[in-house]
Parts: sequence; structure tokens; C-alpha cells
Amino acid sequence: MYAIIKNGGKQYKVQEGDILLFDKMSLEPKASIEIKEVLAVNAGELKVGAPFVEGAVVTAEVINEGRDKKVVTFKKRRRKDSKVKRGFRRDYTRVRITKIAA
Repeated sequence: MYAIIKNGGKQYKVQEGDILLFDKMSLEPKASIEIKEVLAVNAGELKVGAPFVEGAVVTAEVINEGRDKKVVTFKKRRRKDSKVKRGFRRDYTRVRITKIAA
């Protein structure tokens, strides 16, 4: 059984027990969240919503929050003495999918 959910403008294909990195939600560890934006559920047969499946809920448990590794972007234009170096670290909330109810 799997579901396709929407969170933070992104779509994820999830099964029970999966661990995902969502955008930061400012929640305590062990907190439970319910995701009602379920786009599709496959439990033997595929149910696709328009845009969401009615009555379908995915429950997840917060593991922790943190920051990703730094991603460095460097642009250099040759012979122009033009350089730009920028770094970015994404804040995330790590969650474990505990239940998919269709």
C-alpha cells in the first residue's frame, strides 16, 4: 500500500515506515501530524483524487529537525573578473510515516 501526498509544494510517494525530509515545520520530536492532502492511494486498486482523495489521511511522527549539508554555488565569468560564491543550507523536519488510511 502506498500513497502520493503533497507537502510544501512537493509531492512524495510514501509507504508505512518511510522516513522523509519535509520543509521545516517547527514541531517537537514525537509529535504526530496528519496530512490530508493525499493525491492518490493504492490499496489493491488505485484511487486518484480531484485534487485530493476524500477521507484519506496519512499520519506521520516527527523524528527531529535539523539542517542539511551546505550546497555551494559558484559562478565565474572568464576574463571578466566576475565571481559569485553563495552557500545554502536547507532547514528540514524529519518524519516517519506511521499509518495510511484510505
